[in-house]
Amino acid sequence: MSRSRHERLVAFGVSPEFHDAFGNHYALDDEAAEQVLAAMDVEPDLDGPPRSDAVVVTRPDAADPAPDGELELEDGGRMSVAGVLPTGLPLGYHTLHRTDGGTTRIIVSPGSCVPHPERIWGFAAQLYSLGSAGSWGVGDLADLAMLGRWAGAEGAEVLLINPLDAVVAEVPREDSPYFPSSRRFRDPLYLRIEDVPGAEAIAEHLPALRAAATGGADRIERRRIVTAKLEALELLWARRDADADDAAGFAAFRAEQGDALQRFATFEALVEHHGSGWRRWPAAFHDPDGPAVARFAAEHPDRIAFHVWIQWLLDVQLQAAGAAVPLMRDLPIGVDPDGADAWEWQDTFATGVTVGAPPDELGPAGQDWRVPAWIPWKLRQVGYQPWVETLRAAFRHAAALRIDHVLGLFRLFWVPPGGPRSGAYVAQDARELLDILALESHRAGAYVIGEDLGTVMEGVRDELVTRGMLRYRVVWFEEERPHEWDRRGLGSITTHDLPSVGGLWTRSDLEVLRSLGHEVDEARIERMRDDLADRAQVPTDAGVHEACVSAAHLLSGAGCDVVVMQLEDAVGATHRINVPGTDAQERPDNWSVPFPVRLEELPAHPTARAVAAALREHR
Repeated sequence: MSRSRHERLVAFGVSPEFHDAFGNHYALDDEAAEQVLAAMDVEPDLDGPPRSDAVVVTRPDAADPAPDGELELEDGGRMSVAGVLPTGLPLGYHTLHRTDGGTTRIIVSPGSCVPHPERIWGFAAQLYSLGSAGSWGVGDLADLAMLGRWAGAEGAEVLLINPLDAVVAEVPREDSPYFPSSRRFRDPLYLRIEDVPGAEAIAEHLPALRAAATGGADRIERRRIVTAKLEALELLWARRDADADDAAGFAAFRAEQGDALQRFATFEALVEHHGSGWRRWPAAFHDPDGPAVARFAAEHPDRIAFHVWIQWLLDVQLQAAGAAVPLMRDLPIGVDPDGADAWEWQDTFATGVTVGAPPDELGPAGQDWRVPAWIPWKLRQVGYQPWVETLRAAFRHAAALRIDHVLGLFRLFWVPPGGPRSGAYVAQDARELLDILALESHRAGAYVIGEDLGTVMEGVRDELVTRGMLRYRVVWFEEERPHEWDRRGLGSITTHDLPSVGGLWTRSDLEVLRSLGHEVDEARIERMRDDLADRAQVPTDAGVHEACVSAAHLLSGAGCDVVVMQLEDAVGATHRINVPGTDAQERPDNWSVPFPVRLEELPAHPTARAVAAALREHR
């Protein structure tokens, strides 16, 4: 690699080499280097990110340099700035009207997130997998409230749930909750139709629609379910009384969400008109601010209002679910390149590369998550508005927020067309991204968990703790015994990407991996099983019930302040939620296996009762 290219890479935060989790060394070749630089969308003669006065991210006592001008505070107050920001600024988003005629966003952060609660426990649930007498073949927000009431009655003080974000309307429909169209808006899949205002007016239609949704399959068929729910919503929208008692709430929500919601709803209507994949639309509709999109919106106000209304219904039902038990929501690492966020913010996303991970234990060949990366210098140029909006939506109606792959706030692994082994780490503006996260944490009154599994660069975990965030502690990956863990963490036995206790204990997870043609390290899996038996003090010939209850006792005694147990392990389920590195063709069961126990049966389920009692023991 030429010296000039190497220097350009470093100037743009690109690491020309990396080591994977196994210690193997990789160097970025010339072709991949050019692809990464091209994805940065910079002029060929530019040696580093262009200078920008778009934003200053600071602290109340920092006295950071800033352009001359007049500072307009969020509350309307004004003060002069002469080269240095005054100290004592209130937290928030302020605007500096520069003397050169431009504006600079001044973001004042507390630096640290909201303090976490002490010695609490809860469950981690895949909402879509749940079922009750009232649901339509998929867990919905009323089911979430039911689960929350049961968990809260047992003493749980948090419920971690999968992302509920909207997905692109296409066939086949995306199963993974970590591949959203938008991280700011929700998926109508999760609506309880019977709880929509006016549902009684279409009562005669609901049995047939519910039957069409449920279908009788042993897998969750999202496309069929959401089609039936949208048909019900169409009927309700056609009969909706604009002067009904709920009209004021709908109008207030629409005003609060503003242009972002209007644009998302316009995108949804455009997908109905032109199909999925906005890059395949007529070119005039590629620009969200262009005249063609404006004309379309003016010609289809009722259809756009319909999609706005759906988001309001989801917001109301999510708020009700959050009142049942404190929710820990989950923020995916990225978005579908064919989705609404990628369409609206296309100028800030890198093209031609995706985000993934280098080879590690979860993905020995590396992983490609298929989501685009924000270009750091361009994200900064727009005052971090996409990050702010994303966080604000993720914190909504939440007591806590889990940041998936929090390492991506420090550096992201960009995957060029050659695949993960030809990838490169790209540095992020971690200080500024984390400062904004801390500010939004305070505004929401919610604590933050950083999922820091994978290849972790030096200093990251210390920074998470300094920022008041909880890091992840997973029994499978920790050499320390749980009672030795630091209090500043979220402890768990496993995650949605790993075997359940039952799957490991019965060795059924081995069969899953073998069926996929994976090279299975049976000795390692046996060591994991033996390690759990040792730490949880459970005989190796015990049944699944005893293994799960003993695992819950082990987790209850963990040193960290927050622990969550997978709901599957509360009932002794043996299936694997997801196998990383496989897609819907390789493993159709990913994200699609129903929870084996009906919600109505949980209160009397012997394993669930014993697991909850065990989790209460040391909390």
